[in-house]
Amino acid sequence: MEAAKRTIRDSVFSNLFGDKRYLLQLYQALHPEDTGATEDDLTDVTIQNVLTDDLYNDLAFRNGGRVIIMVESQSTWSVNIIIRVLLYLAQTWNRYIEDTKQNRYGSRKLELPSPEFYVIFTGERQDKPEYLNLSEEFFSGEKRYLEAKVKMLYGDGNGDIISQYVSFTKVYQQQARLLGRTAEAVRETIRICKNKDVLREYLSAHEKEVVSIMMALFSQEKAVEQFGYEKKQEGREEGYNELLRNLVKAGELSPEKAAQYAEMTRGK
Repeated sequence: MEAAKRTIRDSVFSNLFGDKRYLLQLYQALHPEDTGATEDDLTDVTIQNVLTDDLYNDLAFRNGGRVIIMVESQSTWSVNIIIRVLLYLAQTWNRYIEDTKQNRYGSRKLELPSPEFYVIFTGERQDKPEYLNLSEEFFSGEKRYLEAKVKMLYGDGNGDIISQYVSFTKVYQQQARLLGRTAEAVRETIRICKNKDVLREYLSAHEKEVVSIMMALFSQEKAVEQFGYEKKQEGREEGYNELLRNLVKAGELSPEKAAQYAEMTRGK
């Protein structure tokens, strides 16, 4: 089996932007006006296992007084991402306060990095908006005392690292439809992307690693799907057994027949 042992944190997204070279390119795509930024200016403050699941990858990093929280949504569209990034921000600020030894209960005003929220959406854009706003999505446009704006990124840039990453995911989606979720599909994706100058440097240096990451994720997803199927079957069996118990209580079925039917169901 061609798959390495990896954690749920591993993905091409986290592996790519875990490298300061590409993290700087990401920052420059978001803030092209900051021409003096260097790799040393960027501090990874990603919080483990907060947004990550089978649909999302998360990333957070600081540059001076700015903290950038970014989420990759692979296909599923949900405005609930606004709430998720706000909860993420609360944890990020809390950790920053502790790291800088500030007193959250004191009279002195806390110094906090200003937040920016982004979502890289790799599904079909169609009529998706440029921004998601907390007030519009949850409070009928009433801003009241709290507002949050999340900028959606669809890979519309001119060859920047975000556009390349989105292109990579779309090429893979095409190859997976043709070849299935296989190592062949991943290798073909890498070949096509390198020929199109999409993440060429990264894929050339990490080809075996990318294949291993993708195959490990396939194995995880397959295990989750199998677990879900088994739980569904268990639920069906329990529902059937409950029906048998009710029929026995109502006197419409003998205990012996009920036991026989239950055993027949388990044997399927």
